[in-house]
Amino acid sequence: MSRPYRSYAWRIAVLIPALTAMGLGIALMAQSGLGLAPWQVFHQGIARQTGLALGTVTILVGIPVLVAWLPLGQRPGIGTVLNVLIVGTATNLGLSIIPAPTDLAPRVAEMLLGVAIIGVGSGIYLAMGLGPGPRDGIMTGIHRRFGWSIARTRTAIEIVVLVVGILMGGTFGIGTILYAFGVGQIVQAVLRVLDREGRVMLRKDATAVAGFAPHGAGATPGTGVIAGDPT
Repeated sequence: MSRPYRSYAWRIAVLIPALTAMGLGIALMAQSGLGLAPWQVFHQGIARQTGLALGTVTILVGIPVLVAWLPLGQRPGIGTVLNVLIVGTATNLGLSIIPAPTDLAPRVAEMLLGVAIIGVGSGIYLAMGLGPGPRDGIMTGIHRRFGWSIARTRTAIEIVVLVVGILMGGTFGIGTILYAFGVGQIVQAVLRVLDREGRVMLRKDATAVAGFAPHGAGATPGTGVIAGDPT
């Protein structure tokens, strides 16, 4: 008899709050003013240039990114589509209800909480195996098509979007650095916990992006990939 957590409906039910948490984590980091993840620096830069909300830009950018999957032979899953819609919507919701403090202590608290929430939400998202995030799909697609390493491909792309985002007014700071070094560790910890309980639903793309493989798969965690940004 199949276990409930392996059913498609169960995974979608778990996926939705995980994606919502990721959006709220982005909002927390944005309201802290201490720096965002590279792609979110890019989105925030566009938002400041256009007057659109950060979450709205996240959704809109996700559409051409998905179109870029086509020549790479990538196929989105239901999780990919929900990712595009829910993360940005939750970000806008978070920005409307989460305060933007001026004192340093609450700003640091918001930044740290945002990183932690994004990490946990991303780990759960990857574990459900319902499709990579639109931006991660670009990297795994390039890896499959051209044989370039995911770590190098991701690093190159994120440096480009980070620099462009900063030039457009996106916020780079200690939060950006902490995200780069911290979120991947949180994601791997979540995946290991789920794997020990027999609940992990990882696909090859998820393990590659996270730098993690289930027990016995022979991969070494902590491969230098900045994991946990499957938006």
